[in-house]
Amino acid sequence: MRTKSLLSMVAVLCAAIGVPGIAHAGCKEVLAALGNTVVDVTCAPSADLTTKNPTTTPADNSIPGLPPGAFTPTTDRGVISNGPAEITKAVPGLQINGRFADDADKEARFLLRLPNDWNGSLVVAGASGTRSEFNGDFAWSDYVVQKGYAYASQNKGVLNLKITSLDSATPPTPLSCRLKPDSRVWVEFFDNDAVLEPGHIPSKPFTQWTQYLIEATGLAKQAVKARYNHFPRRTYAVGTSNGGYQVRRALETAPELFDGGVDWEGTFVDALGPNILIDLPPAIRNWPDYVASGFNPNSQAARNIVAAGYPPDMPGTPLTFWGRYWTQFWEVTQCQWQKRFDPAWTTYNDGPNDVTGTGGYTYYDRIVKDPSIAARVAAIATTGNIKRPLVTVAGTMDALLPIKHGARAYEALVA
Repeated sequence: MRTKSLLSMVAVLCAAIGVPGIAHAGCKEVLAALGNTVVDVTCAPSADLTTKNPTTTPADNSIPGLPPGAFTPTTDRGVISNGPAEITKAVPGLQINGRFADDADKEARFLLRLPNDWNGSLVVAGASGTRSEFNGDFAWSDYVVQKGYAYASQNKGVLNLKITSLDSATPPTPLSCRLKPDSRVWVEFFDNDAVLEPGHIPSKPFTQWTQYLIEATGLAKQAVKARYNHFPRRTYAVGTSNGGYQVRRALETAPELFDGGVDWEGTFVDALGPNILIDLPPAIRNWPDYVASGFNPNSQAARNIVAAGYPPDMPGTPLTFWGRYWTQFWEVTQCQWQKRFDPAWTTYNDGPNDVTGTGGYTYYDRIVKDPSIAARVAAIATTGNIKRPLVTVAGTMDALLPIKHGARAYEALVA
């Protein structure tokens, strides 16, 4: 229901302007317009651009030469929505996907869907987490293509992850993150490649998250012009979590490309706080004591987690509400961000269930010792200086990006 309500907001924001009678160009003309800005491109007519068509979203690990986990589109579309929007009709059109030619690492990918029955407008989607350009297929694409919007997405310029060990008590490589505190499975995020050398600028800085949403928008506009002989009359950015961060930064830095946006629980970043490196360690650090208390909501550990900005826990079987975040999000996200911005910190001090490293991280102490950490965070900060209308959607029970430290912090910046 949350997804359907959110998408209804998109419909209100993106009031369609019909463009009847346009002759549609095909793949040849669209690819010619994109020229040498793209490589390894596939363009094909589709009888149905919705996910009811099994060929709309590729299978996981379907790009030859990439390690397992690097490209997981079928998994990705279920991360922010547990199913598609209501699909009431087939949507014939063109589907185009490939890589951005300007990425020397050959990771930056894009997706375009251009329906035959175009309404004159364009929706460009961010990607949550480290997910692929197919991340929004359920949450965004299925809904908007049925309404006649052209749709574009991208992967923030970076692939997902690679498995470094399936059975290890300790990190098999310096950049490895375990999937959850009791796990023996370790992965490296492509986002964190080559961050360990002193003075080295990583090939995948988080600034590319903004860059590639902007590039995808320009690319999509050129494709729309080639396909329909008309640039989009309205262009909207949409995104969830890190994709919501992309929307905010796009409206801050390239407002001329957009008419508005929808930010759904976007990640908030401020070098002085709040940010993920401040918010996550208290939850990680206090969870074991909370469990030891018998999940007592009045325990000091529970009070510490709530004081850090989190909503209260809720009972559940086999996991409580907080327990789901403990096993799926808190520690692995802390590891990813800490290794990007402060790789000198020892993330793991011991084997499974030892969280003295991830939970013991204290951002303010670290930036006093090494101000370059704060400088790296500041380079990707959300400023609130938006120049286009933005609808922000967030829930009070978000326990990864708490509303007080996310949506409301951003609202205060805008105000």
